[in-house]
Amino acid sequence: MNRVFLIYLYCASFGVYALPDDAKQPIQVKAYTVVIDERKGLSTYTGDAKVSQGSLMLSADKIELYSNQKEVTKVLAIGSKNKLAYYKQNQPNRSRFIEAGAIKINYLINKEFVQLRGKARLIQGFDTFSGGTLDYDIKNDKVILEQSKDGKERVKFKIKL
Repeated sequence: MNRVFLIYLYCASFGVYALPDDAKQPIQVKAYTVVIDERKGLSTYTGDAKVSQGSLMLSADKIELYSNQKEVTKVLAIGSKNKLAYYKQNQPNRSRFIEAGAIKINYLINKEFVQLRGKARLIQGFDTFSGGTLDYDIKNDKVILEQSKDGKERVKFKIKL
């Protein structure tokens, strides 16, 4: 399918991301191809896929939304080495966005936990973190970085006080 699909999901129960105001907004999805498997609770969006909800913006070559019958439980965004998956959202009580990029971004919604795999990079305010893998515990505001398995992507960070 070469036509761009725009799907508006007006379900408050799909409160996908952390900001309370964002959770009340509809989820908007754009992609070239959409496959929805209600039995598996999986919606797959491919071809320059973009998901937005309030201030949240997620883009990747492929985005998968996993849900139980009540809510979205996990979001997986898959990019490539040449075009990383990208995440951006307002932060509560802060003037700057949080931004992240990686080959794979896995967001476990109920756990408030984001996993970045491959060329991982997180910008939080004026602080920048990068490495092979990065885990971000949203609830506890904790970042865990590791170098890549081949050692080529070492851990780097810049903190501005």
